Amino acid sequence: MPPPPRAWQRMLSGRRLDLLDPSPLDVEIEDIAHGLAFVARWNGQTYGAYPYSVAEHSLLVEGLFGQIAPNAPVKWRLAALLHDAPEYVIGDMISPVKAAVGPGYRALDDRLMAAVHLRFGLPATIPAHVKKQIKRADRISAWLEATQIAGFSVTEANKLFGAPRHDGAGAIRLSPRPPMEVKADFIARFETLLNEHAP
Repeated sequence: MPPPPRAWQRMLSGRRLDLLDPSPLDVEIEDIAHGLAFVARWNGQTYGAYPYSVAEHSLLVEGLFGQIAPNAPVKWRLAALLHDAPEYVIGDMISPVKAAVGPGYRALDDRLMAAVHLRFGLPATIPAHVKKQIKRADRISAWLEATQIAGFSVTEANKLFGAPRHDGAGAIRLSPRPPMEVKADFIARFETLLNEHAP
């Protein structure tokens, strides 16, 4: 039986990323930032002149993580910024679709995440307690997005994501921005964190 065909994705950087067996050597931050800046959260069902991108969401999650775990090493802030990085090539599927696709989606996501982490000096998998803190920031972000730009009532958002138990959440106001502006901010934040993380 012949081997399965390779699933290559050509990037704007010129890299060719094998989605089924990704190499850290083919991961570039420019490709991640560009892809995430053009991937819409909530399947694009948000208010505003621009879609709310995964890159903008990632910046918010990293900021919230820094408030939740202010003494965390900078490498975990970098992990928070990159927590949805695989979506630069596989898109942002809403949770019901991920569940319908099954474990194959999770395996693909995990392989891509490991390649991204290794490329930027992070462990392939992060400790459970850090993952839990990033997930908490992610859920607060989802609640803010749902209630401010995705048309959910507070009651609906509380049921789906849990009411945010975070003092700073009430002061955050979301306003989707142009993709290239968000891309630039994502890269700038990445470079700041990577420089601080460098030994």
